[in-house]
Amino acid sequence: MNVHVSPGGFPALVLNADFRPLSYYPLSLWSWQDAIKAVFLERVNIVANYDRAVRSPSFEMKLPSVVSLKTFIKPSTYPAFTRFNVFLRDRFVCQYCGADDDLTFDHLIPRSRGGLTTWDNVVAACSPCNLRKGSKTMAEANMHPSQMPFQPTVQHLHRNGRLFPPNYLHESWMDYLYWDTELEP
Repeated sequence: MNVHVSPGGFPALVLNADFRPLSYYPLSLWSWQDAIKAVFLERVNIVANYDRAVRSPSFEMKLPSVVSLKTFIKPSTYPAFTRFNVFLRDRFVCQYCGADDDLTFDHLIPRSRGGLTTWDNVVAACSPCNLRKGSKTMAEANMHPSQMPFQPTVQHLHRNGRLFPPNYLHESWMDYLYWDTELEP
């Protein structure tokens, strides 16, 4: 799964005040128009530029490729419980068979039996596996997820998000995207 980023759109990578991306998946990007607006409103610092500029009769400015917020935004410890975040936690694969398409989610304890729609009871599942399990328990269906569900941290989702890089990464972004990975000698 890829986030589609158009190099011709000149997006700006948005970093927090500590120079970490606000998010890895989806990658925190602003349009060049939003980045320039934030510069004029003095909300960001320009860290790197594209070679392309915008001009008016009395002004010229290179398009920002990387900006950092002037005010630190404290990242939340735990992400929102959303379908997308469940899929990201489970790396966009069915937890029963490993398929990576036609995903939905399955309640380990079925809702018809009092199961709740929570981090600890929901896993990513492909439609065929979800239909096969139906309203049975894991034991009754003899279907067990490859990973038991859990409430992920934002850092866990960021790590998983790095496994699905966008289709386009500008060279000026590279120093800020994977800075905490081990360097090769």
